[in-house]
Amino acid sequence: QVQLVESGGGLVQAGGSLRLSCAASGSIFNINTMGWYRQAPGKQRELVAAITRGGMTNYADSVKGRFTISRDNVKNTVYLNTVYLQMNGLKAEDTAVYYCNALRFAHNYWGQGTQVTVSS
Repeated sequence: QVQLVESGGGLVQAGGSLRLSCAASGSIFNINTMGWYRQAPGKQRELVAAITRGGMTNYADSVKGRFTISRDNVKNTVYLNTVYLQMNGLKAEDTAVYYCNALRFAHNYWGQGTQVTVSS
C-alpha cells in the first residue's frame, strides 16, 4: 500500500503562484510515476503533470510553460516518493481540487486532494 499526503493548496489571485507538495509513504519502492491530477466542479479528473522515477516529465497542454513538476532527491532513481508542483501564472480556470497520484505495479494510488482556488 502507498499513502499520499498533499499540501500547499489555497486561495490566490489570478497571476499568482502556489506550490503543491506530495509525500508518499508505505511501499514506496517500485513507484514508477507520480503526478498531479485535478478535477473542477462538473468536469472529469484530468492529468496536470507527471514525472517518472527517471525524471521524465509530461504536462497537459493547458499548463505548459506555467507549471513545473519536480521531485525530491533528483539523483536517486531507485525511489520516487516526493513530488512538487510549482504553479505560476495561475488562471481562474486552474481552480480545482488537485490530487496527487502514484503508479506502482499498474495500480493507481490517490491522495485526499487539496483545493486550489484562483480568484479573477
